[in-house]
Amino acid sequence: MTSAKRIRLEKGLMKVGEIAEEAGVMPSTVKFYTEEGLLDVVERTLGGYRLYDREKTVRRIIAIRGMTSRRLSLSELKPGQN
Repeated sequence: MTSAKRIRLEKGLMKVGEIAEEAGVMPSTVKFYTEEGLLDVVERTLGGYRLYDREKTVRRIIAIRGMTSRRLSLSELKPGQN
């Protein structure tokens, strides 16, 4: 493990693929939810990779999956929507 990755993981930050694996979804799902405004990118690496807060993002993905299985639309799940 590189020192940059170790530091990132100690901060609780993960890249798209790592978050996807942790949450049990495809990386494209994480990217789609991000583009739809459902997930927050905490910061970006020097190479431009999106970084997410591990606990908050995995919890949010699991919640989104649960709500969409109950037939709520993604637009209903966006922050500030009723």
